[in-house]
Amino acid sequence: MSRSRRGNTDPVPESLLDLTVRELLDAAAARTPAPGGGGAAALTTALAAALTGMAARFANGAEAERAAERADDLRAAVTPLADADAAAYRDYLAATRLPRDDPGRAEAIAAARRGTIEVPARITELAGEVAEIAADLARSGNPNLHGDAAAAVHLAAAAATTAAELIAANVVDDAEAAERDRAREIGASARALAEAALTRGAGRSS
Repeated sequence: MSRSRRGNTDPVPESLLDLTVRELLDAAAARTPAPGGGGAAALTTALAAALTGMAARFANGAEAERAAERADDLRAAVTPLADADAAAYRDYLAATRLPRDDPGRAEAIAAARRGTIEVPARITELAGEVAEIAADLARSGNPNLHGDAAAAVHLAAAAATTAAELIAANVVDDAEAAERDRAREIGASARALAEAALTRGAGRSS
């Protein structure tokens, strides 16, 4: 597993969302299994969605209103995944620590490992959609908010790429390869949108 070297299992807060920003950063830096890359990807996606919503609210028209509403929905969907990722990894650690002669150990590990794939897969999907909406706003939204929309694209692309790589680290058989490949495709598409937003930004400043 991608975080196997972080063996300390000191308790983490009940919800990462209850932490201050400073406390969250300290928790991420601590020698604990979670929060890790998945939680960071979820919260980065949420921040990207928030910036997308702001950029949409400074644009005009029904399409911008729909973009703002969808960005809010995506933010609400992805935020809890920060805690879900931490829980999934804790479940995996607990399963690996079952006695080796426990007849249910292998099944418990397999089931818990699925969580370490399914949660980042969902993060990747949501981040990819945030990147698409933000890219539209960077292209045709309020030009004064181009930088904010472009920032949202880049943040979402980074989150999608991060989550995709976590999936790749946790895939162990060919049956799960399609999930890994799909996540990497989403990450690549999001990075392409981010690159396009960067190019347009350079054009505006020239």
